[in-house]
Amino acid sequence: MKILVINSGSSSLKYQILEMENESCLVKGLVERIGEQESDIEQENEGKEYKNITKIKDHEEALKKAMELITDPEYGCLKELNEIDAVGHRVVHGGEEFFSSVLIDEEVIKAIEENSDLAPLHNPPNLMGIRAAKKLLPNVPQVAVFDTSFHHSMPEKAYMYGLPYEVYQKYKIRRYGFHGTSHRYVSQKASEILKKDMKELKMITAHLGNGASLAAIDRGKVIDTSMGFTPLEGLIMGTRSGDIDPGIVFFLIRKGYSVDEVDDLLNKRSGVYGLSKMSNDMRDIRKGIENGDKKAKLAYDVYVYRLAKYIGSYITALKGLDVLVFTAGVGENDEHVRMDVCDYLDFFGVKIDKEKNTLLNRKNGIISASDSDVDILIVKTDEELMIAQDTKRIVEEVNEK
Repeated sequence: MKILVINSGSSSLKYQILEMENESCLVKGLVERIGEQESDIEQENEGKEYKNITKIKDHEEALKKAMELITDPEYGCLKELNEIDAVGHRVVHGGEEFFSSVLIDEEVIKAIEENSDLAPLHNPPNLMGIRAAKKLLPNVPQVAVFDTSFHHSMPEKAYMYGLPYEVYQKYKIRRYGFHGTSHRYVSQKASEILKKDMKELKMITAHLGNGASLAAIDRGKVIDTSMGFTPLEGLIMGTRSGDIDPGIVFFLIRKGYSVDEVDDLLNKRSGVYGLSKMSNDMRDIRKGIENGDKKAKLAYDVYVYRLAKYIGSYITALKGLDVLVFTAGVGENDEHVRMDVCDYLDFFGVKIDKEKNTLLNRKNGIISASDSDVDILIVKTDEELMIAQDTKRIVEEVNEK
């Protein structure tokens, strides 16, 4: 089975073709700056790279261009589009309706639309990708995989805020959590690497990219996660503030900031970038620290401290810890972050092997010391493969009926 995976953003469209017989990626591509005067297109296939700049007016045209490249004799991987057996879509917000991935029909599309006010920057472009794919591949089954669905096992005590209950009833304001597809993939992969059943493990997965979140997973089910009603809550991130005193918002507004300016400040100009006045990239922060930049050191220290503090609180929620997993750009590649976070957690019996931590940078593997009470792993995330696996399973279940 060959599956097209689509991740549609506000002005971008990422795509991959995966061959599910051996779960290999045949081709991957990206269309950026959709709707602008110049759009960037790039595709990679077995070392062959295609790059071009042109004008692409909307997501339908972007996907059409992707279909042309997928079947291109030189750069593509398919002879004809009818080789695509199914399409899997990343959808950010499933609200309270979707506890798992689903086959897309008109009712699902309507529900995604209704949840758009919960994710105004993400669900509308996700829908653009779905509609474009349905138009260009009308007879191909399509599946929606939700970032929020893995976190639906959280109990009320974890997802409710200390707000009047009627606010939750009216506006569905609660913790939803995000990065669920990544947390699900790496938790399953970690159990495979350890050769242990997920149902026997207390695990914390740390998805540390430009956006960052933790998930506390008790025997395969999430009991808490750091992102909340929006992806702004929780850890210090690349450009996001993470947790702050909500009174700061009112203070800034009274000082003359507009609502949109506060939104921009907290989402795009805070976090590691805001503290360092340098960059949201940990590689740049590391160089700054080595050059004696005090703000870079401050940004790093706050980042690591918040991360370690959250992990400590989740060990309490889990009543113990068997496995700690680092994933995504920072989690997979930054040995310093992993080392310094684990140094805070030594009290819990979390002990990292310095040599393995360095040698296994960017590779799947166990990096805990021999005397550690907790298995520490690096696991490379693969959200596209997780989406493809869900899509394959759902389509096969439908065909069996």
